[in-house]
Amino acid sequence: MFEQFFNSTLRIQELRDGPSGHLLEGFAAELCQAGYSEISARAHIRAAEHLIYWTGRGGLSINILNERIVEDFARHLDRCECPQYGHTYRLKLLHGVRLFFTYLQRAGVVRVSISNQTIEDPSLFAAFCDWMRQQRGTSDRTLYNYGLALRDLLKSLGEDPGKFDAQSLRKFILERSQRCGWAAAKHCFTAVRMFLRFLIAEGKCAAALEAAVPVLAHWRLSSLPRYLQSDEVERIIDSCDPSAPVGKRDRAILLLLARLGLRAGDIVQLRPGDVDWHGAWIQVSGKGRCQTRLPLTQEIGEAIVAYLQEGRPQSDADRVFLRSRAPFHPLASHSAVSVIVNGAMRRAGVTCPSRGAAHLLRH
Repeated sequence: MFEQFFNSTLRIQELRDGPSGHLLEGFAAELCQAGYSEISARAHIRAAEHLIYWTGRGGLSINILNERIVEDFARHLDRCECPQYGHTYRLKLLHGVRLFFTYLQRAGVVRVSISNQTIEDPSLFAAFCDWMRQQRGTSDRTLYNYGLALRDLLKSLGEDPGKFDAQSLRKFILERSQRCGWAAAKHCFTAVRMFLRFLIAEGKCAAALEAAVPVLAHWRLSSLPRYLQSDEVERIIDSCDPSAPVGKRDRAILLLLARLGLRAGDIVQLRPGDVDWHGAWIQVSGKGRCQTRLPLTQEIGEAIVAYLQEGRPQSDADRVFLRSRAPFHPLASHSAVSVIVNGAMRRAGVTCPSRGAAHLLRH
């Protein structure tokens, strides 16, 4: 598999004959399968080769590699004097080493370290999560965000809801909101309010306690528009290069946001099976996991087809939209979609009038 990245037969033979050459070749095969470019793969293989040399010089076997040894190697790079091994691009070197370490774990060469200490959630919070999933169809991501505030709440007030009162709840919220911005404070208010509704529904606290959590005030300047003009939207869409793979992807995403009003999360979760080409509709899962069918227009359909046929990298991932650089995984989160929209707005010379570029197109 070295032949995919190296032209020199001498260099290939040097890699194969070196220490752990078979591991390096397996690592090269994985990089090739993931779609890494030649220059990136060479750098990552060189980083792995450097790690193997360093561990061998220190009398360590590659089989006992662990996080602590990788951290020791990172510190070594600050004063590295290994012959023929550079350390100028330290972060890139460490990235290659961690990719190699991950490959060794998957290949069973080194054991995956599992912490013996697992932190269990409070039983009351676990019951709240189950209730939210069953009654409201809440996603795990939303519950994770709620947990950031609710774990602190239970740690501060205890796990006996019968002892909750308006004064202690307000004190907790005010103290927490003073340490963060408006958006984080709003998440805290919402989480506590939803938690109280759960407790009230289960008969664990007084029904009037929900009124103890006030609505967080946030005034906006009415003179500032919170949406884009139609000509600005068209300029943003037209800023994508239809001849480039990444341009095909970005154009399809922008059309879904602007024409159908999809959320960024809908884009990330969109699967090939969600598109019915014969019926001309797209199925998305909105808030509360409510399935909704939206019309697949000719414009959007052609944009998605152009991306799938000519722009999407080869991948077994069950998502429509993938990263444009190796490894070609699905988009990680809604933030990745906002980055795409922000880039298109910069190209089009459009100023974003509010936070949340992806949601702005929905407006």
